[in-house]
Amino acid sequence: MKRTLAALTAIILMISLFAACSSGGSNSGGGGTTGGSSSGGGGSSGGGSSEPITINLWSFTDEIPKMTEKFLELNPDLNVKFNTTIIATTEGAYQPALDQALAAGGSEAPDIYAAEAAFILKYSQGDASGFAANYADLGLTDDKVKAAGIAQYTVDIGTKDGQLKALGYQATGGAFIYRRSIAKDVFGSDDPDTVKNAIGPGWQKFFEAADKLRAKGYAIVSGDGDLWHPIENSSDKGWIVDDKLYIDPKREQFLDYAKLLKDKDYHNDTRDWEEGWFADMNGSGPKPVFGFFGPAWLINYVMKDHVKDTFGDWAITEPPTGFFWGGTWLLANKDVVKDAKKKEVVAKFIEWVTLDTSDTGLQYLWANGTMVEGVQGTKDSVASSVVMEKSNGELELLGGQNMFDIFVPANANASGKNLTQYDESINLIWRDQVREYSAGNKSREQTIADFKQAVKDQLDIDSH
Repeated sequence: MKRTLAALTAIILMISLFAACSSGGSNSGGGGTTGGSSSGGGGSSGGGSSEPITINLWSFTDEIPKMTEKFLELNPDLNVKFNTTIIATTEGAYQPALDQALAAGGSEAPDIYAAEAAFILKYSQGDASGFAANYADLGLTDDKVKAAGIAQYTVDIGTKDGQLKALGYQATGGAFIYRRSIAKDVFGSDDPDTVKNAIGPGWQKFFEAADKLRAKGYAIVSGDGDLWHPIENSSDKGWIVDDKLYIDPKREQFLDYAKLLKDKDYHNDTRDWEEGWFADMNGSGPKPVFGFFGPAWLINYVMKDHVKDTFGDWAITEPPTGFFWGGTWLLANKDVVKDAKKKEVVAKFIEWVTLDTSDTGLQYLWANGTMVEGVQGTKDSVASSVVMEKSNGELELLGGQNMFDIFVPANANASGKNLTQYDESINLIWRDQVREYSAGNKSREQTIADFKQAVKDQLDIDSH
């Protein structure tokens, strides 16, 4: 979702953010770098006449930089200036620029930086994890994480050797998002419990439901990609085990499921993020599609723009297996700890974004869509179950259903122990090979052999 909106974000930022006097303060062309700043008034941090504390914030969209504006609004006594650098992830520009800035250090280095699910492991546990401060060194201790009811999978992803280094504000546990009218026609009810028991638990029941749907002219999903995210993120192990490529049996079984979907005509054979996929959200594809797998952001930031005449005909229920998809984590530079004033501000901001469960914390404002006073914004699933349990998750798109009733357990059922820092690259190779197999262009054995060879050629990773 972030990558889909990246180009538009870059354009908006060029208009809405004014240039900052830093190395990231102007549009640098190919990388899509945009700089800006937001400042708070003088007060407890040294008075209006003193130099403000400058916090360098790096992100790949304007989402977190916009949060700084609300943070400063709520903390008018802070004499702080956020210097923002935003580089879209399109064309792979963000990570190399961030890596260079972290390695260079000094006054221009990122103090706070964001990483999304596709590459968070690199910064929290992998090659670049040495740059990140331990949250405990910022005063953000495990008891605060526990008190907020933070989804465990997000904690696991942000932890290295028992030390928490990153947390997110969203939680992206996945649900099955289905058409109410189709559920009534095929299963006799659109009740979430009825649908949950019709499609799961487990994939055998899911394909039994696919048979019933096909008999009435419906596709159970749009394309094989709809199944990949729940399968990928419910596997027992990730792509790399003992520094070698490993194909978890659950991921290998995706070959069979993808071929079954195609051979049995259970889907419309679309690819996610392409026009056919979006068309299936409003029912204009070859066959009406029963559902999609995804987190709250898929509903609120993607489907809302594409459902059109099917608006209100949707609901969510628990999927056949727990999974998550996406998310953004916040990290602090370990050098921040050496500067008492900077450390105080960085800790205060990160805590407000990730752990504050009060009605003025980012988590509550984000969950309820109340970031702008007097304006009903987009509601979203957040990392804190404490916040969601006291929030209103009712959505008109879902026929008035409270999405938090499903997403609280969905977040709890997701696992963060099967990620690696190479997932983005390996997933692309795998999905291309699977489509070759499901189309009948290769044998199963040749598909696996070609997959292993491509990973070796592109990433220099041997196989088990």
